[in-house]
Amino acid sequence: MSDSALVNRAARLLSLVSPRTPLEAVLRRELTPRRDLSPAERRHIVRALNAAFRWQGWIEPGTPVQQRIQEALTWQGRFDAAAIKSEALAARAVPAWAWEELVFEDQDSKSAWLRHLQRDPTLWIRTRREAAASIPGLLGDCQPVPAGFVEAFGPAPTAFRYAGARDLFLTPGFREGRFEIQDLASQLVGHACAPKPGETWWDACAGEGGKMLHLADLMENKGLIWASDRSARRLAILRQRAARARVFNYRAVAWDGGRHPPTRTRFDGVLVDAPCSGVGTWQRHPQARWTTAPRDVAELAAVQRRLLDCAAGALKPGGRLVYSVCTLTRSETTGLAEAFAAAHPELEPVDVFAPQAGAAPGSRHSATLWPHVLDSNGMFLAAWRRKP
Repeated sequence: MSDSALVNRAARLLSLVSPRTPLEAVLRRELTPRRDLSPAERRHIVRALNAAFRWQGWIEPGTPVQQRIQEALTWQGRFDAAAIKSEALAARAVPAWAWEELVFEDQDSKSAWLRHLQRDPTLWIRTRREAAASIPGLLGDCQPVPAGFVEAFGPAPTAFRYAGARDLFLTPGFREGRFEIQDLASQLVGHACAPKPGETWWDACAGEGGKMLHLADLMENKGLIWASDRSARRLAILRQRAARARVFNYRAVAWDGGRHPPTRTRFDGVLVDAPCSGVGTWQRHPQARWTTAPRDVAELAAVQRRLLDCAAGALKPGGRLVYSVCTLTRSETTGLAEAFAAAHPELEPVDVFAPQAGAAPGSRHSATLWPHVLDSNGMFLAAWRRKP
């Protein structure tokens, strides 16, 4: 199919996108079922649609849809040729309110984050532990996590960067449940939890089950995971994914995030992967830059605090609580973690990942995983332990 025909298809899909119908929903409904497109053609369409939102700040409002896509691809080409300065990105690539919430170590870090936002995202996979040696060879084009990241963030031997052109959903390894498509930052949440076989855990905001499946693999399918979510649709997908991955040590249960957990069980560990503003996913989901507002950050921070308060009371003495959000705003990360810790003296901070040699215990009880450092989504994590 010609490039112009693919642009036409992208323009038709873009015309269906609205604040009430995000791009991800349109792609799931209109593009996923199509079998007349090759993987390369699908990637071309998705890239064009993402570019339309990535470069929205450079395109005049009211520009016809097809022209908007063509202009966005032109801007993407200029960026790829290093023809756009960081100052222009700071002014146009993200909404102005973001600078009131984001804190960078220095100007170089800020520039690196901005440039990372405007690139196509990397595809990461997570293999089951017993498949880590075989899947890279079967798929090809797999690169392991650099050694420096393993040392800094804990062992991730099942994480691989996939740089090939195959549709991974159609491969035998995926259909057999031997690997999942999962961003590296999300995989590191599982390593931060570090559950042990035979323990009882609660994945309080399990969604479609990506992190729950990782916890089950780390637990060798032993023990029990309570997986809760307020969405029946997401829990139905979780059950399908668990069946494909041969995960059986879980119970899926509806929970609306209220004051009381879905069970009276006391847990060895609780993961609160809370709903958030998603700033850490702005590279992968550029439309979200323009649909998220400061009021959303404030409302979500209140939800996150309520979830953490509930989770704290569900821990056994010595139980581990891990908080994770794929955002980078101060209100939902360090600010929230500090306020929560001050209100819960029964908890003590513990290291998010295995402590480094010579570090004092608990000295790294929070971690910001920056997208431009990991080449992944951005993520914030914090960890506590209920005092004996």
